[in-house]
Amino acid sequence: MLIGNVGKEPEVRYYEPDQAVAQVSLATSERGYTLQNGTQVPDRTDWHNLVFYRQLAKIVERYVHKGDKLYVEGRIRYRMYDTQKGERRYVTEIHVDNMEMLSPKPQTTDSDMASEPAPQPQANDNQMPF
Repeated sequence: MLIGNVGKEPEVRYYEPDQAVAQVSLATSERGYTLQNGTQVPDRTDWHNLVFYRQLAKIVERYVHKGDKLYVEGRIRYRMYDTQKGERRYVTEIHVDNMEMLSPKPQTTDSDMASEPAPQPQANDNQMPF
């Protein structure tokens, strides 16, 4: 489970006409504090690579934007690959099963509401494409 802010616009790819994969970077932060002896411990921010599949990826593509606050649940996955230069790279990803958007909904006018359905604040996708 993670709560954080989206770092950049989602990257969405379709591997079949109706099957999507979305990737999002999420920043989680811990506030700094002061120890009893006066030592300052600074804020700490960690970045996480989130991966969404199928319908959840389509929801991310439509409604998630840079700066949005998200709550996600998923499984941690590790993978490795070799670059063209022959260097081995390791990647840690969170394969998201459930997401809740925590950012307030943007203000819409009556004409906006008539042309577009309201976003779904929660989504769940328990099936993986492999």
